[in-house]
Amino acid sequence: MPQTILTLATRGQGLYEFTDQAEAFVGASGREEGLLTVFVRHTSCSLLIQENADPDVRSDLLSFFRRLVPPASDPSMGWVVHRAEGPDDMPAHIKAALTQVSIGIPVARGRLLLGTWQGIYLFEHRDRPHRREIVLHLGS
Repeated sequence: MPQTILTLATRGQGLYEFTDQAEAFVGASGREEGLLTVFVRHTSCSLLIQENADPDVRSDLLSFFRRLVPPASDPSMGWVVHRAEGPDDMPAHIKAALTQVSIGIPVARGRLLLGTWQGIYLFEHRDRPHRREIVLHLGS
């Protein structure tokens, strides 16, 4: 079964679309049908399928998650114990726990069955740039 690892460089918190790379992987596999499993190999980022037409959607999502889980330096986060890697670390783990690290996407006629305005995103929860590994696996 076809499998690969994508490496995405992030520039800090944000949504990084990689739909084109996933579609290219599926196209190169020669498989007509199956299920693409997308898995991120980290605990401080996650995956989303989200609208890719209006950039305001990404901006609003980032604002929502910042309000929902502020940095550990925020007074409301005084209960946070894990601070070894900075004030964005434990909040990043919480955000990843609230979202997902694995997504399944059906494949038919050699293409991902995403909706018209859907894209696949790495959701980076850390402030610093990182290199993130995403596993793509095309199964039956």
